Amino acid sequence: MSVSEDPIDRVEVVSTAELTDAQRSAVIDVCIAAHENEGFRNLFTFLEGAGGRHVLGHRGPELVSHAVVTTRWAQPTGQPALRTAYVDAVSTLPTYQRQGHGSAVMRRLAGAIDDYEIGCLQTDRSTFYEHLGWELWRGPLGGRGEDGLVPTPEQRGVMVLQLPSTPPLDLDAPLTIECQPSRIWE
Repeated sequence: MSVSEDPIDRVEVVSTAELTDAQRSAVIDVCIAAHENEGFRNLFTFLEGAGGRHVLGHRGPELVSHAVVTTRWAQPTGQPALRTAYVDAVSTLPTYQRQGHGSAVMRRLAGAIDDYEIGCLQTDRSTFYEHLGWELWRGPLGGRGEDGLVPTPEQRGVMVLQLPSTPPLDLDAPLTIECQPSRIWE
């Protein structure tokens, strides 16, 4: 049977604290291979103190797909800040891309974040996420920092996933998120 005919065998959700050194290494390898970006070597430094819920997709013993969720606070205009499942490091090994592995991980992720008020991510591949129920935020975007609002007019590709406790949303209204030391959206 060829690789394209083999389904993903197992998808599991593991907290950052529960990941073994071998799992951490495999996550980094998948992210670097998928994005051709050595910056992923710092992924766990970035996640330190942020908690994290990793969704790991396996084919046999091999990790082939990954995504991680951390807690952030997105705020649509007129709403309180919403406890946000912010998704990062969505990655699938190149050999397994376009075979449903990433979709399987993202479907499992959606089922693992029902304790949040909304899901959010930033991407340049919106069509991939749209077929999984994510919606492109069309309104103005910005960050909330100690010095007030930080407009991000050039930002594109912010998407949200409405969850059972998501309040009614106007996708054309402004949306802000708390500024982090190294980023606002990306």
